[in-house]
Amino acid sequence: MRTLYKLNLVAVFVAAVVVILGAYTRLTDAGLGCPDWPGCYSFMSVPTHEADIAHAEGIFPDRPVEHAKAWNEMIHRYFAGSLGLLILAMFLLSMKTKQKMILPTTLLLTVCFQALLGMWTVTLNLMPLVVLGHLLGGFTTFCLLIVSLLTLRRQTNTSHIMSSPSSLCHRLYRLSQAALLLLVLQIALGGWTASNYAAVACTELPICESGWTEKFDIKQALMVPTGHDDYEYGVLPYEARMSIHVLHRFGAVVVLCIFAVLAFNLMKSKSTQLKNHGIVLLLLVSTQFLLGVSNVLFQLPLFIAVSHNFIALCLLASLVTLMFNLNSQGQHQASFNTWIKG
Repeated sequence: MRTLYKLNLVAVFVAAVVVILGAYTRLTDAGLGCPDWPGCYSFMSVPTHEADIAHAEGIFPDRPVEHAKAWNEMIHRYFAGSLGLLILAMFLLSMKTKQKMILPTTLLLTVCFQALLGMWTVTLNLMPLVVLGHLLGGFTTFCLLIVSLLTLRRQTNTSHIMSSPSSLCHRLYRLSQAALLLLVLQIALGGWTASNYAAVACTELPICESGWTEKFDIKQALMVPTGHDDYEYGVLPYEARMSIHVLHRFGAVVVLCIFAVLAFNLMKSKSTQLKNHGIVLLLLVSTQFLLGVSNVLFQLPLFIAVSHNFIALCLLASLVTLMFNLNSQGQHQASFNTWIKG
């Protein structure tokens, strides 16, 4: 069990690195830094020798070798491959130690499908729907690993279960569910914004440039572009990109509000753990909102844009952890009540 827990802990860290590297790859326009998959210009690493570069550019004449972009892409793939091996090892060790196999199996299937999405991202030349699926797959894998880690911790230690009235836990859990739904939708909108190269479609605050209301079209914003040979740098018209961007800004305000309500409800409880969790959520969502504003003010600087993705990951992890612990408290209380009645 201890070995499995350590493997899971390492996998959580690697999954976070993979998500951040994916954001970095996307933001440096390196998604097609290697135009084939799983190798790079038919090599298992970035070609560096003159003969190898000549061979690579002979195979892909429309994609000359750009070493910086190619290395960004390959380093991301190396970490993603390492994550897949870690999850496979967790699956095999779970079988060996006779653990419940639902979560390990779901993790293994998810990371396998994620690998397919990674391949299609390249072979379909950054089709936005596939890029979005790949992003959400990375976040999903990370969340499943968090749940797996918390489950293993609960099996060996119950001291983390919060001591709070079950009615309070139930209300907070329902509020957390609403916050999770809105956060996932907002992350999807962020991914849709990035995959359609709409991050700088609006450069003014608070909403967009003057006259945006006449151009706003939600149908165009949700239109799935297909039938193009190459989607790099986007294929949608300005009106569609502007509409996507505006939707993402509206979503940010909604998420800020729901998280503020959740955080203040947590901080009103008598549980120190819940209060601390409320403070963490409020700090994270405030930081995320400010990073979003900074992306607009400073025209998407790389460090701030990558940090925006990282804090989204932290928000998701914190919320999933809260919900897991609230659910554990509810189950613990229900078991205790059943024992008393018995």
